[in-house]
Amino acid sequence: MTAATVASRTGDPVPLAASAALIGVDWGTTHARAFLISGNGEVLATRASAQGLTRLAGRSFDAALDDLLGDWRDASLPRIACGMVGSRNGWIEVPYVALPATLDELARGIGRTPGGELAIVPGVQGRDASGAPDVMRGEETELFGTDDADAPRTLFVLPGTHAKWVDARDGRIEGFATFMTGEIYAVMLEHSILGRLAARDGNADVDGAAFVRGVASGLGDGALAHDLFTARTLVLAGEMAGADVAGFLSGLLIGREVRDGTRWAASRGIGVASAVVVGADALAARYMTALGHAGIAARRAPAAAPRGLWRIARAAALV
Repeated sequence: MTAATVASRTGDPVPLAASAALIGVDWGTTHARAFLISGNGEVLATRASAQGLTRLAGRSFDAALDDLLGDWRDASLPRIACGMVGSRNGWIEVPYVALPATLDELARGIGRTPGGELAIVPGVQGRDASGAPDVMRGEETELFGTDDADAPRTLFVLPGTHAKWVDARDGRIEGFATFMTGEIYAVMLEHSILGRLAARDGNADVDGAAFVRGVASGLGDGALAHDLFTARTLVLAGEMAGADVAGFLSGLLIGREVRDGTRWAASRGIGVASAVVVGADALAARYMTALGHAGIAARRAPAAAPRGLWRIARAAALV
């Protein structure tokens, strides 16, 4: 291990030799983040890169990792990664762990890159009521990093491009369902007639009237293909401004996900009076609002990929 230092989140130097025990990497489709983690799971420093899987532009994974780590790459520390880096289109494909998934199962399923650059956490695979497969990569690590990971039966909601609703208890992921809410939202704004009406405002007020109106529609009994069209007809009829289309559409899609997600949870015998939303950004706030309108007491848990990586690394005896 080198005696080099890095800047902490407060700007103070952190001696690598004294404090750091692990380098964790959350490597997704569009971005990658690296964390310098202490022996007790504290994040000492963070680095980020826009070199996600779809943005490598022909560069190799090991070169992109070197760029991300910078001088950290010279430290003799174990490295562990989660996310799409372990997918079929990633550095190596790490087979999914079947449900129910625990920390120990994830640790046993770790794959390693050919040169030993990274240990990569496997994703999790399950099947829905019809027998169709469902998968996650990265969300399992975030969930196991939360303070609620070992709690009695809990309904987790992890917003994102492909949002996950997770049935977990006592340190086990028992089941989950994926909703392509974020991707549908982006496709509708970028490639449909609705996008021509919408003001592209990524900072829409989560408590705005248009968002809440969309949530109410999404929680109702309508059909999604029909309800989506109302984002246009409300404008044509002069009952909603074009500037409100994006907020209404977001509310509609999240509200419909909440409606269907709670039905999924109820079908598994999970109480839907409360839920834990994993995330600390504006999207998580929108979910909190929608869950509240559905009468569900939602509590926020910060996204915790670094602590999840640390816990899995400990289970795998990497630290």
